[in-house]
Amino acid sequence: MNSGIYGAIVFLHVISAVLAIGPLFLLMPIIKRVRGVETDIEQVYLSIINVIIRLVMHAGHVLVYTGVLLLVFGPWPWYTSWVIMTLAVLLLSGVFLARGFTVVLRRFKNPDADKNKILDRLNGTSWLYIGLMLIMLWLMVQKPMLW
Repeated sequence: MNSGIYGAIVFLHVISAVLAIGPLFLLMPIIKRVRGVETDIEQVYLSIINVIIRLVMHAGHVLVYTGVLLLVFGPWPWYTSWVIMTLAVLLLSGVFLARGFTVVLRRFKNPDADKNKILDRLNGTSWLYIGLMLIMLWLMVQKPMLW
């Protein structure tokens, strides 16, 4: 493959990795501000949270697609230990993103819901997802031979 095209795919992969993890750090101060605000302001904050989660989700899609392209056209076989571990962590993070954010935010609209408990769960899920993304980042950068 042309090294210019491969380099462009690497660049897209790195940018999508930044966009898949960076915006999550904005959630923590927003979650703190949602507590105890009026309903109108609460809806604005929830809209911002939804935009952040959608950005992270779509960047994750680009991250996966460019990662597949890098595996197909790159020098590493798919069966190396760091690739397999990255895929395992990727599947875990996909589950957490789908179940940890979307489901939790849907519960927030329920009038009987304990909003502080939901916000605590959202905060915890954010940190868990950040941790999973950092593990994947380490695996992709370090490329350790685990077995």
